[in-house]
Amino acid sequence: DPMNIFSSFFGGSDPFGAGGPGMFDLGGGAGGPGMFFMNQGGGGMDDGMFGMHAGRRGGHARQDPAVMHDLAVSLEDVLKGTTKKMKITRKVMTDNAQRLEDKVLTVTIKPGWKSGTKITFPKEGDQHPNRTPADIVFVIKDKPHSKFKREGSDIKRVEKISLKQALVGVDLMIPTLDGVDHRLTLTEVIKPGTTRRLTGRGLPNPKSPSHRGDLIVEFEVEFPSQLTPTQKDVIMRNF
Repeated sequence: DPMNIFSSFFGGSDPFGAGGPGMFDLGGGAGGPGMFFMNQGGGGMDDGMFGMHAGRRGGHARQDPAVMHDLAVSLEDVLKGTTKKMKITRKVMTDNAQRLEDKVLTVTIKPGWKSGTKITFPKEGDQHPNRTPADIVFVIKDKPHSKFKREGSDIKRVEKISLKQALVGVDLMIPTLDGVDHRLTLTEVIKPGTTRRLTGRGLPNPKSPSHRGDLIVEFEVEFPSQLTPTQKDVIMRNF
């Protein structure tokens, strides 16, 4: 192709652009693997065509820096493990030219994996002449949860109770990640910040998945905004 030869000698330009990496959720929904779309971005076609640029050092092509992407994972997925389908669009070399190619990477997330865990797909980035493609790296991040907060393999829940319940006791149904409520009976006086542990109701230990952390319930006592004269009198006479 005369245009390819011309581009190789006079610099050319990248017909695909050089936009930064991006990632888009393509759905999947609850109960099924999520699908994401990612655009690698990177250098242009003229980068090292026919060995005129970059070149080899010591007989080895230099490798592009790793492309990092955060992957948000729910606590329910961390509890049981899951897989995510990641669709990437990357540049590949064919006959000294670049073209776009779609590829689906399957990310396996094991039970108990912590935020910051990295999953690497070697050399799956854009292809350029005389350069080794970058590694694609996904970094696990905990997705915020409406009921729990992660603390290692433990999870914590803040449970609000009234002043009356704190003083005279109460039966509570505490939600768990397993989806089954746990009955918790309080008979003693509960002070603000008091905690109770539900053993084995947390997340798996990543090094020993058969062992789970605890669910920590921390109590927040809600005080009344005001008291009637009668209520004040009762308190004064009994405390």
